[in-house]
Amino acid sequence: MSQAVEYMLAHGIDEQTIFLVLIVPIIATIIAFARQIIGVKTFGIYPSTIITLSFLAIGLKLGLLFFLLILAAGTLTRVAGQRVRLLYMPRMALVLIAISLMIFFLIFVSSVLEQPAITGLSILPILLLVVLTEKFIAAQIDQSSQAAIKLTIETLALSIVCYFLASWPWFRQALLGYPEIVLATIVMNFLVGRWSGLRLVEYIRFRDVIKHAGPRHNQP
Repeated sequence: MSQAVEYMLAHGIDEQTIFLVLIVPIIATIIAFARQIIGVKTFGIYPSTIITLSFLAIGLKLGLLFFLLILAAGTLTRVAGQRVRLLYMPRMALVLIAISLMIFFLIFVSSVLEQPAITGLSILPILLLVVLTEKFIAAQIDQSSQAAIKLTIETLALSIVCYFLASWPWFRQALLGYPEIVLATIVMNFLVGRWSGLRLVEYIRFRDVIKHAGPRHNQP
């Protein structure tokens, strides 16, 4: 794999493209580990990975800005759609319309104020965040508002952790220099997939029960 990376770089393949392809298995493994071993709940591997890649493409600050704006616009539109009792699909279409108009207005204001930080952004990562809105809204519909907020915060927190790892220069050089690291994620996922013990948060949550049950278990 190292020779393949060198060959692609020598033939004009962008280094960032290679890195993003290699980082996806790492991100997916971190998310799986966080869910099964630690107990962090997210919207799933796909949304968390897309959010991380979007942050890498447009930067963490602007990524958070767009994420929060998209989430706010989607939530407000959902609430308005509930009041007029629209069906799910038309309601979600209105959510996407509202978000698209919000982004259009934001880009227009940025161009008027001559803010190249936003006007010069690639639109694809932003559109990917827009598409993920349905996941956020579905969580708000299927669960309580408190549960949906908690799920969103944990998804965002894990995506930020993955972003900082992917932005670490040493890790980037190591992954490009030794892409065989990716193969280790296969073994890691097999081990995680066979885990049958309690998650870390469950040890913390039920620590009193475990503490009292321990001595009884040891008694003859």
